[in-house]
Amino acid sequence: MRMGMGQVMLLLLAACTVVPDRDSLLNVCMDAKHHKTKPGPEGMLYEQCAPWKDNACCTANTSLEAHKDQSYLYSFNWNHCGVMPPKCKRHFIQDTCLYECSPNLGPWIDQADSSWRRERILHVPLCREDCEQWWEDCRDYVTCKENWHKGWNWATGTNRCPWGSMCRPFSQVFPRPKDLCEKIWSNSYRYTTEQRGSGRCIQMWFDPAQGNPNVVVAKYYAWKKRSAGMETEAPAPSGAAGALPWPVLVLLPLAIAVLLDGAGSCGSHGWGSP
Repeated sequence: MRMGMGQVMLLLLAACTVVPDRDSLLNVCMDAKHHKTKPGPEGMLYEQCAPWKDNACCTANTSLEAHKDQSYLYSFNWNHCGVMPPKCKRHFIQDTCLYECSPNLGPWIDQADSSWRRERILHVPLCREDCEQWWEDCRDYVTCKENWHKGWNWATGTNRCPWGSMCRPFSQVFPRPKDLCEKIWSNSYRYTTEQRGSGRCIQMWFDPAQGNPNVVVAKYYAWKKRSAGMETEAPAPSGAAGALPWPVLVLLPLAIAVLLDGAGSCGSHGWGSP
């Protein structure tokens, strides 16, 4: 039985629908405890979270709680080995704001194995200056753990140092900036030598008046991730056809044959965008 052009069109349309959305890694919120379902503007975000107010994955209340020593967000106590100095604490607040508010972490969202979130971030490339200044401002603070994600004593409802652990200076627990940024949150971040403004690293700190520099960074790594996936599945053809989804490439010869066969009756209508 010969296939009509309408049937071929339906097949091509169906093929396109099975291809993931090109922007599925961009402008998204992770599926976690306090995140919004979709990013959007917030009338007011508190202090260090304010740079994300035009497009945020956090609410105003979450941004306020991010600044408290003992907030309801995670019942986490920054002062588990004495009072954390303000110059150090501001980096942890900014880290929390980035995690809760940023819609530009899609390329690094990964599945999580915890009871309080389904997704997490993994290996986010942090700009060198952000990581090194974080370490410099916290090097004299003390802590009893290298990985702050797990292993705490939660008997009192908030994190306390595990039995037998000792409080030591950050500079001993984390000898290098790389150790701090990569180990403290189970490899949520990756230390890079890329600098702010390079378009190749995520900034924890930025001036909203100059725009959000992480938008460009997310687009670059989303493109790299999609390109790597295409190379793994099959070599992409050269030229314009390489931009087409592979199911369309498979069905395209059939569609062309049908068009040529019915050219006398199909008129001059071109292909429309699905």
